[in-house]
Amino acid sequence: MIVHLLDGTYELFRHFYGLRRFKKTDPPFGAVTGVLRMVVKMIEDGATHVGVATDHVIESFRNDLWADYKTGAGIEPALLAQFHPLEESLVAMGVVAWPMIELEADDALASAAYLAAKDERVQKVCIWTPDKDLAQCVVGERVVQVDRRSGQIRDEEAIRAKFGVAPMFIPDYLALVGDAADGYPGVVGLGPRTAATLINRYGHIENFPVDTLREGNLEHALLFKHLATLRIDAPLFNDVEQLRWRGAKAAFAATAEKIDDSRLATRVNKLQNRT
Repeated sequence: MIVHLLDGTYELFRHFYGLRRFKKTDPPFGAVTGVLRMVVKMIEDGATHVGVATDHVIESFRNDLWADYKTGAGIEPALLAQFHPLEESLVAMGVVAWPMIELEADDALASAAYLAAKDERVQKVCIWTPDKDLAQCVVGERVVQVDRRSGQIRDEEAIRAKFGVAPMFIPDYLALVGDAADGYPGVVGLGPRTAATLINRYGHIENFPVDTLREGNLEHALLFKHLATLRIDAPLFNDVEQLRWRGAKAAFAATAEKIDDSRLATRVNKLQNRT
């Protein structure tokens, strides 16, 4: 059994701007259909257990910890208007979706990977996102990160090669170098190479000698590590079999018509017959 976990928010962004780049237009449900087609293609290619995490709202508990943490400000209305329709369409298609409010989609992916990896029936967990935050979830060759943009599958060895540290130290690494996408700057004067050297020498930030970071930087580093550490305690499912795709709901035909993709309904019907 291979469990596939998708970052729905990332994919929605990717399809929205990809469609605009090639079609020079913003169809009302263009990004939604792009994500659904991708999921259908995965099932056509043999995926049986699939879960999609989305950000029902962009803000999370992390905004209370750091004022400059990412928000929904600046997201184009044409894109933002497709967030909830994506969630509704996934459910109609019979795909498990986790719309997050207090937590982020990344937390859902981390929690789902943790829960799935605990099941001995699961051979591999594939987390489909290039987001460096999710590198902390990689375990050996069993829980891997799949970067659709580059086509790379990153196991633990690949994470070490990319960042210079083991997956378990990714929150420490991001705390030191910062994450512009999430809105925290890291420690001034520490680049990726220095950060990796310090981590490989001393381990977690909490174990750094007291004089390693300048005054005031340790407090910020620990806060940023808290922001970078993904939650694995979201109660998403009790049994990995809940992620098995068993076909679309009766309402999916109407959903496909609404998003103007009748061919998608045809493909799903063929898959249901095959199943």
